[in-house]
Amino acid sequence: MTLEIPPLPAVILDPIVRLALAEDLGRAGDLTTDATIPPGMQMRAVIAARKPGILAGLDAATHALRLIDPDVRLTVKKTDCAALAPGDVIAELSGAARSILIAERTMLNFLGRLSGVASLTRQYVDAVAHTKARIVCTRKTTPGHRALEKRAVRCGGGTSHRYGLDDAILIKDNHIAACNGSIADALTRARAYAGHLRMIEIEVDTLAQLDEALKHSPHAVLLDNMNLNMLREAVALTGGRVPLEASGGVTLSSVAAIAETGVDFISAGALTHSAPNLDLGLDVV
Repeated sequence: MTLEIPPLPAVILDPIVRLALAEDLGRAGDLTTDATIPPGMQMRAVIAARKPGILAGLDAATHALRLIDPDVRLTVKKTDCAALAPGDVIAELSGAARSILIAERTMLNFLGRLSGVASLTRQYVDAVAHTKARIVCTRKTTPGHRALEKRAVRCGGGTSHRYGLDDAILIKDNHIAACNGSIADALTRARAYAGHLRMIEIEVDTLAQLDEALKHSPHAVLLDNMNLNMLREAVALTGGRVPLEASGGVTLSSVAAIAETGVDFISAGALTHSAPNLDLGLDVV
């Protein structure tokens, strides 16, 4: 079943897409199109997949086209989160040739990048489908594009860790170090600060730290760079009292074994910082 993920609100999309268009058009606009395409020329084109994957980024691509020319007709054939096979037509465009050519690269940049994130996420999700573990992305995103990339992860079947520093408390190793190395002190301070709706997660890298953290009832624990044996011991030690998240160097080749240890979540920065672009193209018909 294809997921249904709502598009990002225009107030989020608009500044990102405008910046991308301004970056491409620069100070003088599209010199090549100005030089070769007469005003009034009409064109039909399709955006199609050249490689298999999961589609994401239609909201940004559509917004880019509308900003260039709202009169260009765009007929969507595949929705975000849909599985793509080579040759699948994603959208049909018809209208002013100049407008379509000006918008082409920005549209494809959004679609290719975000579909790449969604496609890689789906591979991770499929790899752990036989377990209870859920795949989550991190804050390791392209600056300025976090909302787009985290939505793409959702299109791939994953979910999100924090969106930013302002939506949950995650006590990491440097926070603990700054609290004189005291997990108890860090968690006590966090609990005194947080409201009743604020989640508190703490990062640990040893079983001794995990045991200490559990005494202070965090909402979740991040198991950082633990090997498989340590992860299994951590699951047994915790006994389901709090959700456990495995993190650190997670790859497609290792994620299934990590999931099989019994952890609840697996976070992978690679979903957003290392996803390859999905090959899509715009062709005149």
